Amino acid sequence: MLFVHGWGGSQESDLILAKRIAALGCICLTFDLRGHGGTMAQQQTVSRADNLRDVIAAYDVLADNPDIDRSAIAVMGNSYGGYLASMLTTQRPVRWLALSVPALYRNAEWDVAKHHLDREDLAQYRITRVDPTENKALAACSRFEGDVLLVEAEHDHLIPHETIMNYRRAFEKAHSLTHRIVDGADHAMSSETCQQAYTSVLSSWAMEMIVGRRIGFMESSLLRTP
Repeated sequence: MLFVHGWGGSQESDLILAKRIAALGCICLTFDLRGHGGTMAQQQTVSRADNLRDVIAAYDVLADNPDIDRSAIAVMGNSYGGYLASMLTTQRPVRWLALSVPALYRNAEWDVAKHHLDREDLAQYRITRVDPTENKALAACSRFEGDVLLVEAEHDHLIPHETIMNYRRAFEKAHSLTHRIVDGADHAMSSETCQQAYTSVLSSWAMEMIVGRRIGFMESSLLRTP
Protein backbone atom coordinates (compact mmCIF):
# COMPACT_ATOMS: atom_id res chain seq x y z
CA MET A 1 0.00 0.00 0.00
CA LEU A 2 1.21 3.44 -0.98
CA PHE A 3 0.22 6.34 1.29
CA VAL A 4 -0.09 9.90 -0.07
CA HIS A 5 -0.46 12.61 2.57
CA GLY A 6 -2.33 15.90 2.27
CA TRP A 7 -1.16 19.43 1.52
CA GLY A 8 0.86 20.83 4.41
CA GLY A 9 1.18 17.38 5.98
CA SER A 10 3.87 14.74 5.91
CA GLN A 11 4.33 11.01 6.00
CA GLU A 12 4.26 11.19 9.82
CA SER A 13 0.45 11.36 9.65
CA ASP A 14 0.34 8.00 7.84
CA LEU A 15 2.70 6.00 10.04
CA ILE A 16 0.17 4.68 12.57
CA LEU A 17 -2.15 3.40 9.88
CA ALA A 18 0.76 2.07 7.79
CA LYS A 19 1.95 0.01 10.75
CA ARG A 20 -1.53 -1.46 11.20
CA ILE A 21 -1.75 -2.39 7.53
CA ALA A 22 1.77 -3.80 7.58
CA ALA A 23 0.67 -6.07 10.43
CA LEU A 24 -1.71 -7.72 7.93
CA GLY A 25 1.36 -8.84 5.98
CA CYS A 26 1.44 -5.94 3.52
CA ILE A 27 4.41 -3.89 2.38
CA CYS A 28 3.66 -0.20 2.97
CA LEU A 29 5.42 2.91 1.71
CA THR A 30 5.04 6.39 3.16
CA PHE A 31 6.91 9.41 1.78
CA ASP A 32 6.95 13.20 1.78
CA LEU A 33 5.69 15.07 -1.27
CA ARG A 34 7.97 17.75 -2.66
CA GLY A 35 7.47 20.96 -0.68
CA HIS A 36 6.82 18.99 2.52
CA GLY A 37 8.92 17.36 5.20
CA GLY A 38 12.58 18.01 4.50
CA THR A 39 11.82 20.09 1.39
CA MET A 40 9.37 22.53 2.99
CA ALA A 41 11.30 25.45 1.49
CA GLN A 42 9.92 24.46 -1.94
CA GLN A 43 6.27 24.71 -0.90
CA GLN A 44 5.90 28.21 -2.32
CA THR A 45 6.82 27.02 -5.82
CA VAL A 46 5.69 23.39 -6.10
CA SER A 47 2.83 22.68 -8.50
CA ARG A 48 0.28 19.89 -8.75
CA ALA A 49 2.20 18.59 -11.77
CA ASP A 50 5.35 18.37 -9.62
CA ASN A 51 3.57 16.47 -6.87
CA LEU A 52 1.89 14.02 -9.26
CA ARG A 53 5.36 13.18 -10.57
CA ASP A 54 6.40 12.58 -6.94
CA VAL A 55 3.51 10.15 -6.44
CA ILE A 56 4.36 8.27 -9.63
CA ALA A 57 8.01 8.03 -8.55
CA ALA A 58 6.99 6.72 -5.11
CA TYR A 59 4.70 4.14 -6.73
CA ASP A 60 7.57 2.94 -8.92
CA VAL A 61 9.83 2.52 -5.88
CA LEU A 62 7.15 0.40 -4.21
CA ALA A 63 6.40 -1.62 -7.34
CA ASP A 64 10.10 -2.36 -7.87
CA ASN A 65 10.29 -4.20 -4.55
CA PRO A 66 10.86 -7.88 -5.47
CA ASP A 67 8.34 -9.00 -2.84
CA ILE A 68 5.52 -6.93 -4.34
CA ASP A 69 2.63 -8.45 -6.27
CA ARG A 70 2.11 -5.76 -8.89
CA SER A 71 -1.47 -6.85 -9.45
CA ALA A 72 -2.27 -6.15 -5.80
CA ILE A 73 -1.18 -2.57 -5.14
CA ALA A 74 -3.39 -0.31 -3.03
CA VAL A 75 -3.14 3.47 -2.74
CA MET A 76 -4.50 5.57 0.13
CA GLY A 77 -4.65 9.31 -0.42
CA ASN A 78 -5.72 11.97 2.07
CA SER A 79 -7.18 15.32 0.96
CA TYR A 80 -4.73 16.73 -1.62
CA GLY A 81 -3.13 13.28 -1.64
CA GLY A 82 -6.49 11.76 -2.56
CA TYR A 83 -6.75 14.10 -5.54
CA LEU A 84 -3.27 13.04 -6.69
CA ALA A 85 -3.97 9.36 -6.00
CA SER A 86 -7.02 9.51 -8.26
CA MET A 87 -4.91 10.68 -11.18
CA LEU A 88 -2.22 8.12 -10.44
CA THR A 89 -4.70 5.41 -11.48
CA THR A 90 -4.42 6.54 -15.11
CA GLN A 91 -0.64 6.29 -15.00
CA ARG A 92 -0.05 3.06 -13.05
CA PRO A 93 -2.07 -0.10 -12.15
CA VAL A 94 -3.98 0.28 -8.87
CA ARG A 95 -6.17 -2.51 -7.48
CA TRP A 96 -7.59 -0.72 -4.43
CA LEU A 97 -8.08 3.01 -3.96
CA ALA A 98 -8.88 4.65 -0.62
CA LEU A 99 -9.68 8.37 -0.73
CA SER A 100 -10.05 10.22 2.55
CA VAL A 101 -11.69 13.67 2.32
CA PRO A 102 -10.31 14.02 -1.25
CA ALA A 103 -9.77 17.56 -2.46
CA LEU A 104 -10.83 18.81 -5.89
CA TYR A 105 -9.20 21.45 -8.08
CA ARG A 106 -9.94 23.02 -11.43
CA ASN A 107 -7.91 21.75 -14.39
CA ALA A 108 -6.65 25.27 -15.08
CA GLU A 109 -3.25 26.43 -13.80
CA TRP A 110 -2.00 22.86 -13.53
CA ASP A 111 1.64 23.96 -13.63
CA VAL A 112 1.15 27.01 -11.41
CA ALA A 113 2.45 26.81 -7.83
CA LYS A 114 -0.39 25.31 -5.79
CA HIS A 115 0.28 27.78 -2.98
CA HIS A 116 -0.89 30.60 -5.26
CA LEU A 117 -4.24 29.13 -6.30
CA ASP A 118 -7.27 31.28 -5.44
CA ARG A 119 -8.75 29.79 -2.25
CA GLU A 120 -12.08 31.57 -2.56
CA ASP A 121 -12.48 30.28 -6.10
CA LEU A 122 -11.65 26.75 -4.88
CA ALA A 123 -14.25 26.98 -2.14
CA GLN A 124 -16.92 27.94 -4.68
CA TYR A 125 -15.81 25.21 -7.09
CA ARG A 126 -16.08 22.55 -4.41
CA ILE A 127 -19.74 23.25 -3.69
CA THR A 128 -20.78 22.90 -7.34
CA ARG A 129 -21.67 19.74 -9.20
CA VAL A 130 -18.75 18.82 -11.45
CA ASP A 131 -18.99 16.28 -14.26
CA PRO A 132 -16.07 13.86 -14.85
CA THR A 133 -15.68 15.27 -18.36
CA GLU A 134 -14.76 18.62 -16.79
CA ASN A 135 -12.11 17.49 -14.30
CA LYS A 136 -8.93 15.38 -14.55
CA ALA A 137 -9.30 13.67 -11.20
CA LEU A 138 -12.97 12.82 -11.68
CA ALA A 139 -12.28 11.60 -15.21
CA ALA A 140 -9.66 9.23 -13.77
CA CYS A 141 -12.21 8.00 -11.21
CA SER A 142 -14.77 7.38 -13.96
CA ARG A 143 -12.36 4.92 -15.60
CA PHE A 144 -11.25 3.15 -12.41
CA GLU A 145 -12.45 -0.47 -12.20
CA GLY A 146 -11.02 -1.55 -8.86
CA ASP A 147 -12.42 -1.32 -5.33
CA VAL A 148 -12.90 2.10 -3.73
CA LEU A 149 -13.19 3.45 -0.20
CA LEU A 150 -14.45 7.03 0.10
CA VAL A 151 -14.21 8.65 3.55
CA GLU A 152 -16.07 11.86 4.39
CA ALA A 153 -15.78 14.04 7.50
CA GLU A 154 -19.20 15.19 8.74
CA HIS A 155 -18.13 18.77 9.57
CA ASP A 156 -15.46 19.34 6.94
CA HIS A 157 -14.95 23.07 6.28
CA LEU A 158 -12.56 22.46 3.36
CA ILE A 159 -14.07 19.51 1.52
CA PRO A 160 -17.87 19.87 1.52
CA HIS A 161 -20.37 17.07 0.94
CA GLU A 162 -20.87 18.07 -2.70
CA THR A 163 -17.19 17.43 -3.45
CA ILE A 164 -17.47 13.94 -1.96
CA MET A 165 -20.59 13.33 -4.04
CA ASN A 166 -18.76 14.45 -7.18
CA TYR A 167 -16.22 11.72 -6.49
CA ARG A 168 -18.89 9.17 -5.60
CA ARG A 169 -20.83 9.78 -8.81
CA ALA A 170 -17.65 9.50 -10.87
CA PHE A 171 -16.88 5.92 -9.79
CA GLU A 172 -19.43 4.41 -12.18
CA LYS A 173 -17.14 1.54 -13.25
CA ALA A 174 -15.73 0.65 -9.83
CA HIS A 175 -15.90 -3.01 -8.81
CA SER A 176 -17.14 -1.87 -5.40
CA LEU A 177 -17.63 1.46 -3.65
CA THR A 178 -17.69 1.91 0.11
CA HIS A 179 -18.66 5.37 1.42
CA ARG A 180 -18.16 6.08 5.10
CA ILE A 181 -18.87 9.29 7.04
CA VAL A 182 -16.94 9.94 10.25
CA ASP A 183 -19.52 11.53 12.53
CA GLY A 184 -18.53 14.78 14.21
CA ALA A 185 -15.20 14.94 12.38
CA ASP A 186 -13.54 18.05 10.96
CA HIS A 187 -11.24 17.92 7.93
CA ALA A 188 -8.19 16.91 9.98
CA MET A 189 -10.09 14.32 12.05
CA SER A 190 -8.50 16.22 14.91
CA SER A 191 -10.24 14.70 17.93
CA GLU A 192 -8.96 11.43 19.36
CA THR A 193 -12.38 9.83 18.95
CA CYS A 194 -12.53 10.78 15.26
CA GLN A 195 -8.97 9.60 14.69
CA GLN A 196 -9.82 6.23 16.17
CA ALA A 197 -12.98 5.94 14.07
CA TYR A 198 -11.08 6.98 10.94
CA THR A 199 -8.29 4.47 11.54
CA SER A 200 -10.84 1.75 12.22
CA VAL A 201 -12.67 2.45 8.95
CA LEU A 202 -9.49 2.32 6.88
CA SER A 203 -7.99 -0.73 8.54
CA SER A 204 -11.29 -2.66 8.40
CA TRP A 205 -11.68 -1.92 4.70
CA ALA A 206 -8.07 -2.91 4.03
CA MET A 207 -8.59 -6.18 5.88
CA GLU A 208 -11.77 -6.91 3.94
CA MET A 209 -10.20 -6.14 0.57
CA ILE A 210 -6.64 -7.42 0.93
CA VAL A 211 -7.05 -10.35 3.30
CA GLY A 212 -10.27 -11.30 1.53
CA ARG A 213 -8.37 -11.47 -1.75
CA ARG A 214 -5.79 -13.80 -0.21
CA ILE A 215 -8.46 -16.14 1.11
CA GLY A 216 -10.17 -16.17 -2.28
CA PHE A 217 -6.87 -16.91 -4.00
CA MET A 218 -6.13 -19.78 -1.61
CA GLU A 219 -9.58 -21.28 -2.09
CA SER A 220 -9.21 -21.00 -5.87
CA SER A 221 -5.82 -22.73 -5.70
CA LEU A 222 -7.27 -25.56 -3.62
CA LEU A 223 -10.05 -26.07 -6.15
CA ARG A 224 -7.48 -26.38 -8.95
CA THR A 225 -5.29 -28.85 -7.04
CA PRO A 226 -5.57 -32.31 -8.68
